[in-house]
Amino acid sequence: MNANTPIKHTQGETDLIARFETARESLAGSVSVGALRAASLAQIQDKGLPHRRVEEYKYSDLRAFMKSAAPLAAPAEAAAVRQALNVQDSYGELDRYRIVIANGNFAPEVSDLADLQAEGVSVADFAKALTEDGGSQLLGAPKTAPGDGIVALNTAFVQGGVVITVADGAEVSKPIELVHVAASHGACVTRSRIRVGAGAKLRLLETFTGDAGAGEINAVFDYQVGDKANVAATRLIAGDAPAPRLCTTIATLGEGCLFKSLGFVAGPDFVRNQQFIHFVGENSEAKIYGVSMARASHLADQTLIVDHAVPHCNSREFFKTVLDGQARGVYQGRINVAPHAQKTDGEMMTQALLLSEEAEMANKPELEIFADDVICAHGATSGQIDEDLLFYLRARGIPEDEAKTLLVLAFLAEAIEEYDEDDVTAGLETRVRDWLAA
Repeated sequence: MNANTPIKHTQGETDLIARFETARESLAGSVSVGALRAASLAQIQDKGLPHRRVEEYKYSDLRAFMKSAAPLAAPAEAAAVRQALNVQDSYGELDRYRIVIANGNFAPEVSDLADLQAEGVSVADFAKALTEDGGSQLLGAPKTAPGDGIVALNTAFVQGGVVITVADGAEVSKPIELVHVAASHGACVTRSRIRVGAGAKLRLLETFTGDAGAGEINAVFDYQVGDKANVAATRLIAGDAPAPRLCTTIATLGEGCLFKSLGFVAGPDFVRNQQFIHFVGENSEAKIYGVSMARASHLADQTLIVDHAVPHCNSREFFKTVLDGQARGVYQGRINVAPHAQKTDGEMMTQALLLSEEAEMANKPELEIFADDVICAHGATSGQIDEDLLFYLRARGIPEDEAKTLLVLAFLAEAIEEYDEDDVTAGLETRVRDWLAA
């Protein structure tokens, strides 16, 4: 298609353009933020939603899936938010602090702000920050994918979110759950900036709950990790949802820090969980894990780009996928090593278990290396349950369904256990069992 030829918009794209015209006066932001929003909407008008002719979306055609686009969700009533939080508790009895975003907007009245302040954590309203000087700097795109369509969609329509700042040296005693509540119908578009000070330690849980019939969820989490800081970010995308779930991590890592993440996907019809990790300080490490489960005709996409822009940094990527029915799984991972990023150590592995003949898995690991003194490797496997192992369990009196459950649990547990956050991930095994039982 010629770049200058106007595209024929789908109904979903037409709805998005109309949504922008309806909502633009109510969307927060300074003049420069408004210009960024308009430019992002223009990208959607000119190129459309990401589709299969865009290499990064070859296996995840958002344009074909998104038949329509709901209006942005209206502000939520506090009572409805509390009810949604009580109905579904993603982490059970886990002791943690909570920061709540409801229908795309920060909800301070149901957040643990005073307790967090005592821990050295401040929380500000992202929407308000967009109206202040320098607000446009909060809407930066990942360096490794500056024109990403999902991030552009987020920039155009972001309603709100939070700016979390962890003071230098602070070690938050309990995990913080950043919970996104869809309390009514409508799309929820959020962005959060998480600034972690030098030497600080943070465990953040990114969860989504509420009305399964809501419009699309598009959430961006922008981490700025200071020197010698330690961050563990757990993302849970679960439950039935016919509209797309689009989640993005943008992480900038300073010197001598550790950044861990686990993306757990189970349930929605269309999920794209994408991460862009950028090393700017030496002697740092990123450990990125993913677990995906999909059935029926659902799609689960885990996409990752790790940018080694400085020397002496390590990255480990380990992803597991289980597919049943006519589900499709996607893993796209790329490690970039800049010419001067010597002594880089990068390793990537993706493994898929197919429980039916109709399930499909697209594995696409890549290395792009421009330095010569590095250790980098990648691997990918796809297969079915080992019949010998199944026979072994059944020969010892274990029913077939339970034997299969044990094998699937063992397959997924490897990634969960390597993440090494036992109190946080304890409930994920229950979710795996529930998914298999359903």
